This record gives sequence, structure tokens and C-alpha cells, in this order.
Amino acid sequence: MLTKLTSAGVRAMLVAVLVATPSLLLPAVSSDTSQIVVLVGMACAVLTFVEYASVYPSLVEFRDAPPFNRIRFLSLFLTVFLLSVLARGMVVPNGLTLFMQAVGALIGYALDFPYSPVRLVLLSLPDTATAAQIGQIRAASGMAYLIGLLAITFFYLILKLHNWPSQSGAFNVWINLPTFDPTAGGDVVDRLKRDARVNLALGFLLPFMIPAIGKAAAELFGNAMINEPQTMIWMVSLWAFLPLSLFMRGIAMSRVADMILQMRRRTTADPATGGLLTT
Repeated sequence: MLTKLTSAGVRAMLVAVLVATPSLLLPAVSSDTSQIVVLVGMACAVLTFVEYASVYPSLVEFRDAPPFNRIRFLSLFLTVFLLSVLARGMVVPNGLTLFMQAVGALIGYALDFPYSPVRLVLLSLPDTATAAQIGQIRAASGMAYLIGLLAITFFYLILKLHNWPSQSGAFNVWINLPTFDPTAGGDVVDRLKRDARVNLALGFLLPFMIPAIGKAAAELFGNAMINEPQTMIWMVSLWAFLPLSLFMRGIAMSRVADMILQMRRRTTADPATGGLLTT
């Protein structure tokens, strides 16, 4: 029990640090912004602690199937940290920020081709955006998108090479998929496959849909993305992180469905069970 509470506390602290990272790295953050960041960070930390300290989770999926959530957290933290460094370099340049700006610009230009998600982000910017602001958004979106692609590739390699999640021990569908009700009706494998396809489709479409939504929101709330560094950091980070999460969830649910099918085949082939199917 003590080990579980300690692990939950460490995870809660890491989530709080993630939320506070832009405010810690950016200069001249207002007191009002700092207070909001503290409140949001505390709320996220409490939610994380409760989810990982409890026996039965309610929201966090694949809690007992590492490194699913670790990959997601590290990709988001790395994205927020690097984008914060890029934004800091626009105000207080140093050797690290100049290096990151050069790397981000190279990645941004490499991914800025017709019909790419990075190009759509740039097209969603207002006409009043300066060349420096466009270059910053290009570097930030390119770096964030590349981190997401690398995270998906890394997770897929772990799934194939290490037979995830079998290496983590016994896999409990109820604990690792708390939002999925296996008794809702219909075959559980078909529902898992269907949900996996939906998640993969949304993960593919979101990078193209979010810029259009952001452009519509800019007409209502102003050009905060190019004028407020923290807004830019979180919008670009979520633009890359949400599709990553959906892709990983779709791949994971498809893997769980395949595991259930394999177990059914083994059970059917075992004469001691009398040909009964179990899941």
C-alpha cells in the first residue's frame, strides 16, 4: 500500500511540474497567470494521485500496462518543455534557445509541405501574423508533430518486439479500460475492434481539423495564439498530443481484441474445457 501511495505521489508531482513548466521557463509571467497555473496544476495532481492510489480507476486507461501512459506523459512533457524553450528564446535568447530554434526551424521546414498538418496550422494563422511569428509557429508545430510521430513509432515497436502488454503480467480489461463496458451488448471483440478503428480515424483527422477549429476560435477570442506564448505552447502541444493519444488508444484496443481472440482459440482447442469459449 505504501509503495502504491508513493508511486501515485511521484506521478502527481510530475503532472504538476508538467503544468507549471511554461510558467517556470517563460519570463515576465503575470501573477494572475501564475495563480491559475497553480490551481490547474494542483487539480491535475490531485486527480492523478486519486487515480493511481485507488484500487479501481475511473478515468485513466491502461494504468497497469506500462509503458503506455509513460510514453504519453513523456511525449507531452518533452513537447511542452521544448516549445517553452522556443518561446523563451524569442525574449531571452541564449545558446540553448538559439540551438533549439535552429533545430525547430529545420524540422518545421521539412514538414511544411502542401496539405501537411504543419502547413494547415500556418494557413490558420491570421493575416496580421509577422514573419517572426510564422517562423516560431512553424518550428513549434513541426517539432511537436515529430515528437508525436516518434512516440507512436516507439509504442508500436514495443508492442511488436516485446509483445505488449503480455510482458506486464496478467492483463485485466476492467482495470485497464475503466471507460469500456464489456457488458454493454454485442461481442466484446467486435466492439473493441470498432472502437479501435474510430480512434485511429480520429487520430488521423484531428491534426487537420484542429487548425480549422482554432481559426474559427480566433475570430471569437482574438489572436491569442500568436500574441500569448503560453497559449501558443498549450495549443500546439494539444494539437500534437490528442491525435497521439487516440492513435495509441486505437492500437492498444486492437491489441487487446487480438489477445481475447487468441485466448478464445486456445480455449476452444483445449478438450478439457469442453469447447466452451471464455474471454
